[in-house]
Amino acid sequence: MLVVSRAKNSYHDDVFRNLSRYVRPGDCLVVNNTRVFPARLHGIRNRGAETGVEVFLLRCENEAEQVWRCLVKPGKRVRLGDEILFPHGLRAVVTAQGEFGERTARFRCESGQLVRDVLLQIGETPLPPYIERTPDAKDNERYQTVFAKHSGSVAAPTAGLHFTPEILEECRAAGAKVAEVTLHVGLGTFAPLRAEMLEQVRLHEEHFEISAAAAQMMREAARIFCVGTTCVRTVESAMLQGGMMPVSGPTSIFIYPGFRFLATGALLTNFHLPESSLLMLVSAFAGRELTFAAYRHAVAARYRFFSYGDCMLIE
Repeated sequence: MLVVSRAKNSYHDDVFRNLSRYVRPGDCLVVNNTRVFPARLHGIRNRGAETGVEVFLLRCENEAEQVWRCLVKPGKRVRLGDEILFPHGLRAVVTAQGEFGERTARFRCESGQLVRDVLLQIGETPLPPYIERTPDAKDNERYQTVFAKHSGSVAAPTAGLHFTPEILEECRAAGAKVAEVTLHVGLGTFAPLRAEMLEQVRLHEEHFEISAAAAQMMREAARIFCVGTTCVRTVESAMLQGGMMPVSGPTSIFIYPGFRFLATGALLTNFHLPESSLLMLVSAFAGRELTFAAYRHAVAARYRFFSYGDCMLIE
């Protein structure tokens, strides 16, 4: 764990096992309790010559879980009106077409099963693309945080993957309360930035929720300590929508240098790719020069990047 001090404009190496040493009495440790669902499907496009298609579910559009926003590959071959066939009699018709492989599809199941049940049977855990193997049953639990509860994410909130129940208890013993919030990770979190000007960037909407109990803990906290960029986006979205109160709804907040943080006092996060909205958020919180200096040190010291990599604490 690389520990970055904004006040001292410095950083030093430590290990995540010592996280509770950086927790202060009165802190509220905010964690994202979203759960990753098996979002990657493999099917066949049923139009002329059959073509293998990968469908990556992003967001459910109705309560029956029959209409989904998704990404398809190869995107150029899947057009409006196309039908995609899956195992167990599941079919999907493309009802809307967007940019960069985005589609809206309506699913139905000829076997009489509920669509949601078949999706759980045939879907794969959406491991990051740099993990070059087929997901297995163990990944359904390994690619989850210890506080994962509410299904809806297509990627894990990776800063939370470091935690064990024991470390959470150590943080409580150090004087912190733990508040659970929900932000279902979608394209808004991990999609690449496509606009040249930051002011033109519009992130995809993601659903977030803060309960009355969590909001109260954060209001009473001496410092809000966010575990991951998704928690930062959650608490800052709440503040921009009227303050730290119970809230549920969509957010497309894009945090980049110049953003005025209204709630976040500390941030634990993994190391992110260049030209990503996540690195922009970190640069906004720690400052561009300090962030870049810390990243140069992390590269030289061979810190691991990506979902299963090392982490950085910014105080």
